[in-house]
Amino acid sequence: QVQLVESGGGLVQAGGSLRLSCAASGIFFSINVMAWYRQAPGKQREVVASIYNDGSTFYSDSVKGRFTISRDNAKNTVYLQMNSAKPEDTAVYYCYADPLIVGDPDTVLEVWGQGTLVTVSS
Repeated sequence: QVQLVESGGGLVQAGGSLRLSCAASGIFFSINVMAWYRQAPGKQREVVASIYNDGSTFYSDSVKGRFTISRDNAKNTVYLQMNSAKPEDTAVYYCYADPLIVGDPDTVLEVWGQGTLVTVSS
């Protein structure tokens, strides 16, 4: 019923910038948290940044000061501005959201996007 679609990934040189976006579609009342995770080959998926409905944010230590997460609630979209990219940022980036479903006040879903690949060359 709810779908997340990421876009904006690609190849960038070290020190460069990328902007990822993730749009939520479907029928839902609201989304509490939207977040970006990433997973490199052979490694576990890790949280990169998250943003709550009230605008509060969280960043992992590895990206703090370089990445900025934001959201546009009118468009149900979350963004990740990646500046000063490093080769260790190379990974598949996944969008996450927890929509409250229309018609079922007891149901809060955990939804993942399909992922978008970011490759940072050294």
